[in-house]
Amino acid sequence: MTIVLVLEDFDSPPSKRENEGEMVAAQDQESDRLSAFEKGYKAGWDDSSSALSAENQRLSVDFATNLTDLSFTYHEARTHILKGFESLLKQSTEKLLPQIAKAALPQLIWEQIEHLAETSASRPLTLLVSPEARADVESILPKDTSIPIEVREEQTLAEGQVYLRSGVTEVGIDTSAVLSKIEVAVNEFFQTQTEENKAHG
Repeated sequence: MTIVLVLEDFDSPPSKRENEGEMVAAQDQESDRLSAFEKGYKAGWDDSSSALSAENQRLSVDFATNLTDLSFTYHEARTHILKGFESLLKQSTEKLLPQIAKAALPQLIWEQIEHLAETSASRPLTLLVSPEARADVESILPKDTSIPIEVREEQTLAEGQVYLRSGVTEVGIDTSAVLSKIEVAVNEFFQTQTEENKAHG
C-alpha cells in the first residue's frame, strides 16, 4: 500500500470566492481588533480620568483641611501673643506712662517758658498748676531770671495739666489728657482684637 501525498497546487490561482471570503474574514478580524483596542483605550482613559479626578478631590480636601488648621493655629498663636501683650501694655499705661509723664512735665514746662520768653519780651509769666504738681514745677524754675515767673495753684487742674500765661498768650500742657487718650486707644485696640477672635472662632 502506497501512501499518496497530496500537496497544494500553487500553479493555479485561487478561486475568486475563496479570496473574497479570506478578505472578509481578515477585515472582520481587523475590525474586531480595532474595536477591542478602542474599547481598551477608552476604558484605560476613563480609569485614569477617574483616578485623576479622585486624586484632585483628595488633594483639594487635604489642602482645605491644612489651610483650616493653619488658620486656626495662626489665630490661636495671635490670640495668645495679644493676651500677653495686652497685660503688658495696660500695666504700662496705668503705671509706667504716668511716671514718665510726671518726670517729663517739668522739661515740657521749661521749653514752653523759653518759647514764651522769646515771643513775649519781658512780660511776666504766670504758671497755673495743680496743687500736687506745684513743688515739682517750682523745683525746675531758676531763681534768677530776667522774666518774673509766678506759680499759682489751680484746684480745677489735674496733676498733669499746666497753663502758662504771658499777657494775652496762653499755652496749655496736658499730659493727663494724652495719657487718657493712650489708655482709650489701647483698650479699643484690644476690644477690637477680642471681637475679631470671637468672629474667627
